[in-house]
Formats: sequence, structure tokens, C-alpha cells
Amino acid sequence: MTATLLGFGVIFVAELGDKSQLMALTYAIRYRWWVVLSAILVATTLVHAISVFFGHFLGASIPTDLMSVAGGLAMLAFALWTLRGDELSDDETSRAARVSGSVFLAVMSAFMLAELGDKTMFATITLATDNNWLGIWIGSTLGMVAADALAIAVGRLLGKHLPERIIALVAAALFFGFAVWLLVDGLLGAGTQLLIGTLVAVAAMITIGTAVIVATRRRRAREAAMSTPEPVDTSVH
Repeated sequence: MTATLLGFGVIFVAELGDKSQLMALTYAIRYRWWVVLSAILVATTLVHAISVFFGHFLGASIPTDLMSVAGGLAMLAFALWTLRGDELSDDETSRAARVSGSVFLAVMSAFMLAELGDKTMFATITLATDNNWLGIWIGSTLGMVAADALAIAVGRLLGKHLPERIIALVAAALFFGFAVWLLVDGLLGAGTQLLIGTLVAVAAMITIGTAVIVATRRRRAREAAMSTPEPVDTSVH
């Protein structure tokens, strides 16, 4: 119980104002809160299990520069996805299920990549070296989920008072910011190969993403024009 309370308190405080909490707020603006929170719970449980394992059983941390770069690329992909927008289908029920599933996987993978090498992971590793590993695992997981739940509540409140287009632009801007944050963290002191490979990947993603966004918007404009009925001439001759 002592280790659980210790893990909860330390990680909850460390998470306040952290990029993960800001990410939770951003996701909650656009997507169902329970999908986002469930994905965060799964991701946090797995990441903190890794942290406890390395801290308690091995007493060592893992290389994090590559994981940070991967997290940055994931954030960049999600920013481009947000700008493109979600597709609508005829079957609203199946669409909702697909969107919820894709968002769950996207949020879970994004949080896992972002947390690998984050200060909360190192804090969990440090706590696990000298305390009960199970208590630290449970407490740190609950502490992070509780902090992110506060961010989700704020995100839901904002989402109810902002237009959809503004929400999309704000979310995309925040995702781009997270991408830069993670990429800079991963590339500081990185080797030449990782630096060049990351720059090439970023350039390719932006180029392809921009092309997809432009093509999608043109297609939607054509579809909207085709679905708009022509005005009826009511003049009397």
C-alpha cells in the first residue's frame, strides 16, 4: 500500500503539465472520452510494466532516442490525419465502430511511444529499484491515468464550445507541436544516420500527407458539387 501511494503521488505530480497530459486533452477534444481513456490505461499499464521490470529486476534503463523519434513520427502522422479529416460512410454504426477502433489503437501506440523515455518512465524505474514493484506498478499507472483523466475532462469541455473546424486545426497544431517536441528530444546527441533517416522520413511523410489531403479535399468538393441540387427555375414566361 505504501508503494502504491508513493507511485501514485509521484507520477500524478510529474504528469501535471507533461506532454502526455496535453496529448490526452488534444485527443479528448475530437474523440470519445472513454475510448481515449481506455487506450491511455492500456498504454500506461504496459509502459509502466516495462519500467518496473527494468527498475526492479534489471536495475537499468533502455535506449530511448529511437523510441522518441518513433513517437515524433507517430505524432506527425496523426497531425496529418487530423487535417485530412475522418471519412463518412453510409453505415453510421459500422463507421462509428471503425473510428473508435482506429482511434484506440492510434492513441495507445502514440502514448506508448511518447512515454518510452519520458520523465515519468524514469521516475517509475527509480521508484521500482527500492520499493515493492507491484505497488509501484499499480500506483504509477493509476497516478498517470488520474492526471490524464483531468486533461480529458478539460478537453471534453472545450470540445462542446468550439466549432468542428477550429477543433481540427487546434488539434493538428498541437500534434505538430508534440511531433517537434519528441523529435528534438530523440535527435539531441543522436548519430548522423539517425538524423538523416529521420529528416528523410519527415520530408516523405509531409509530402505524401499533403498530397493525400489535397486530393481528398478535391474529391470531397466534387462530391459535394454533384450532390447539390440545381436551382429550379420558377419564373413565369
